[in-house]
Amino acid sequence: MKKKVVALSLTGLLALGAVTPVLPAYAVGEGPNYGGNESIQTANLYTYDEMVKFLKTQDAKQDAMQLEVIGQTVKGRDIHLAKYISDPSNPTILFLTQQHGNEQLTTEGALEFIKHLGTGKTKGVLDNVNILILPMLNADGAMGDVDFSLEDYIADGGRHLTRYNAVGADLNRDHVAKVHPETKALHENVLQKYDIDYMIDLHHQGTQSRRDGKLVSGSMLYPTNSNVKPEVLEKSKKLGAVVFNAVDSTGWGHIAKYNGGSGENIGRNGAAVQYDISTLLFEMRGMSDHEGEWAIIGQKSNGYLIKQTITTLDAAVRAIADGSIETVDTSFWDTLETQR
Repeated sequence: MKKKVVALSLTGLLALGAVTPVLPAYAVGEGPNYGGNESIQTANLYTYDEMVKFLKTQDAKQDAMQLEVIGQTVKGRDIHLAKYISDPSNPTILFLTQQHGNEQLTTEGALEFIKHLGTGKTKGVLDNVNILILPMLNADGAMGDVDFSLEDYIADGGRHLTRYNAVGADLNRDHVAKVHPETKALHENVLQKYDIDYMIDLHHQGTQSRRDGKLVSGSMLYPTNSNVKPEVLEKSKKLGAVVFNAVDSTGWGHIAKYNGGSGENIGRNGAAVQYDISTLLFEMRGMSDHEGEWAIIGQKSNGYLIKQTITTLDAAVRAIADGSIETVDTSFWDTLETQR
């Protein structure tokens, strides 16, 4: 399948710890838009069943990996957590993808990163940091298995993907009430169960935002709720600095500051307020499906956005493992332009 070709090409491009941008030197943001006259295919993305098969295969291959089911979606799909815990006293980072089901390329990148964690190149890293990866929290939305119509969505390929869960709820607005099974499982069986220091919540945004007049490849934001402790906020900004330095310097990444809300019901805010987890929101450019042309990205940008995800996860893990995150300069936040 096409996704296998993408994965193999990324494997060749990426050596963890030495990510060399061999792709053409323009920002992901300048990649093709959807012009209304091309096919946006979902068939080249992992289905839920394919993802589960992949995770179970990697679990069988990797001694360091453990696979846990933390709960079920509205439609009864198991929600999986990939765990790399070498020492409970190590700092721990959680990577969360696809709270919104139509934002899938971050999941594609997270799965590729799991594969790389099984190589010998990461042994020293895994000795000094614990990693939790929760791909595709909203599996029902990702599979279009919902109780409302998606007939106005644009993508082809056998299924539509939607932001919402099966009953039309936005999971990233449920981090206070926690009434939906996906969010409840995340909080009770991950955020409350594990001693998590850092979290990157990976999303996708629309395609037309700019920084310095150029289309962005993504945007980032730390927790902005007034009840976040100062030390948690500072560590969040450090996490953002690590990611910004890794991605924006590549020649193909172009990152802006996200203009986001301050409500505790939003994931990056809720986790920071309720559990003192230092969080970062990373919004990649373009969605896999949507009813609006402004939101979806041309197919040829997929590889760049998957690579951007891998670069983000790799940089964060390495900076936490070697301690360099403690001394990274956060002053860039003071001048980073909010995307327009």
